[in-house]
Amino acid sequence: MSVDPTALPVVIVLAAGRGERFAASGGQVHKLQALLAGKRVLDHVLAAVQASGLPSHVVHADASRPGMGDSIAAGVRATVDAPGWLILPGDLPLLRGATLRAIALAPPAAVTLPQYQGQRGHPVRFAAACRTELLELKGNQGAAQIVRAQAAMHSVAALEVDDRGCVTDIDTLDDLLRAEQWLAQQ
Repeated sequence: MSVDPTALPVVIVLAAGRGERFAASGGQVHKLQALLAGKRVLDHVLAAVQASGLPSHVVHADASRPGMGDSIAAGVRATVDAPGWLILPGDLPLLRGATLRAIALAPPAAVTLPQYQGQRGHPVRFAAACRTELLELKGNQGAAQIVRAQAAMHSVAALEVDDRGCVTDIDTLDDLLRAEQWLAQQ
């Protein structure tokens, strides 16, 4: 299916977190820099984004963006004219590019939430109608309050995907080990 590239949402890759749980579990490097099957966790995520063919913007760590809300707002601000956004935490290295594309091309809704076997995952797609609310995010709160507000207006859609990568994040060394084992079995 051919799609006008200007109609595609931008993938905002959040790579600005502190990774405190990973460090507390014994991690010696930031979790996005940790090696998984010979590549950095973040490189796996960026490869999936590239494979999706979607436009993207990476939000890196910056003292002016201390929390997730600040990072989301920064990413949206940098791509303010986009027709929508897929907010993708940078610690989901098993996510497939085809899943990103499926979420991007899902039927229109203010918010689209991917699900794997009934479990809510990432990235969450936000339509341009959510722009103002996304730009106003601050601090450690992510976009959950926007999702709740849109759900109250029946403007949230769930998209069931066959990709455990949308629910498999790397927060601890044990998570990294489980992901490594899963990749070895593929």
